[in-house]
Amino acid sequence: MTSSTSLSPAPLRSSGSTDLKGRVTVPGDKSISHRALMFAGLAIGKSHITGLLEGEDVLATAAAMRALGATVTRMGDGVWEVHGTGVGGLRAPATHIDMGNSGTAVRLLTGLLATHDLTVTFTGDASLSSRPMERVFAPVALFGAQIMAAEGGRLPFTMQGAARPLPVTYELPVASAQVKSAVLLAGLNTPGNTVVIEQIPTRDHTEIMLRNFGADLDVTQADGKTRITLKGPADLKACTVDVPGDPSSAAFPVAAALLTPGSDLTVENVLMNPARTGLFTTLLEMGADLTFENQRDAGGEKVADIKVRYGPLKGTAVPADRAASMIDEYPVLAVIAAIAEGETRITGAQELRVKESDRIAAMVTGLVANGVKAVELDDGMVITGSGGARLGSANSSGVTGGARVETGLDHRIAMSFMVLGMAADEPVEVDDAGPINTSFPGFADLMNQLGAKIGAPS
Repeated sequence: MTSSTSLSPAPLRSSGSTDLKGRVTVPGDKSISHRALMFAGLAIGKSHITGLLEGEDVLATAAAMRALGATVTRMGDGVWEVHGTGVGGLRAPATHIDMGNSGTAVRLLTGLLATHDLTVTFTGDASLSSRPMERVFAPVALFGAQIMAAEGGRLPFTMQGAARPLPVTYELPVASAQVKSAVLLAGLNTPGNTVVIEQIPTRDHTEIMLRNFGADLDVTQADGKTRITLKGPADLKACTVDVPGDPSSAAFPVAAALLTPGSDLTVENVLMNPARTGLFTTLLEMGADLTFENQRDAGGEKVADIKVRYGPLKGTAVPADRAASMIDEYPVLAVIAAIAEGETRITGAQELRVKESDRIAAMVTGLVANGVKAVELDDGMVITGSGGARLGSANSSGVTGGARVETGLDHRIAMSFMVLGMAADEPVEVDDAGPINTSFPGFADLMNQLGAKIGAPS
């Protein structure tokens, strides 16, 4: 696999837009897509997956599961079949596994392979290789896995899985669905009860999907904590997975419609897991015109169509304890805050410092360059909005725009500033839109179909 981030930079420019209208679907949820491929690869029998995100991150997971012995076949757009090996049946890969830019995949696979008696080396692109992995290394080592990593606990690293893994009870020191999932995946091939204790609930896609694949998993609440118990070794059975639209991707057309006059659009089939809807809760508090239609259940996950209309917004203080439910949406929220009325304060989001880029620094630097008043906090940022001047004038949103932003190889930074350019007085450009393909292939085409003006700089 070759990541777009290793190719020549692909600048992209976004210009002022109005009247975004229509009905659209966004790519499948990335978190669920990763897990669907992994769990199907461990199950007995043939699993059928529809709606799979075919971005570079998920394709890296598909390639990894093939290298480990599963049969993974693309049948059509978003439609995949996986013949699994059974838990404990994975084989050592012939060579290293290149995870591109996918931090989620490498952390989950670290857990999955920690209790298989095989040796594997993970590599990644420049962005992934700069991101710390020690928060996953610590708990999987308790099972008996041995890891040799680059300086600072970074990629590339080699792991020898435990030949005789021991069950672990692990209390998460920080809220992290990836660490929680890595521990649970290690427990799949471990005799006895593997227990994860959370002080702050995180997204529960792993728990929901493991149950669908037949795992013996129990979730209880006590003393303000969540206790998740997995009985191993697990016997996973093939099933059908219908992946809903990714709320983190839906955030971009939703934000664009909120900020561009005359907009009225519907984003269909969006995942509405309560652990993933912090952005929508925040937008409603800011006065956004959002309605959730056709609410339903799909494979244990809540799904709905989101109808969004342009209108005035007010700044807000986002509760710090909401961070886990919207950590990937803070960059686009910062853009929305830039055109809302008054101050928006984001705290409790220190996790943004160790994403694909330092998203706090990247957003504040880019916003200031485009005429927005914004300052960094250690764990967030404060943004003073323009008040949506465009509401009273057809010619100005109160944000000047006109600057070129360095994305730091970060897909969400790139897409966020494309949304800003749609609402700013002057076009906004990003230095490299290539990483967008990791999570939202076809982003520019989809937005342009709705009425946006996104394209290569002339």
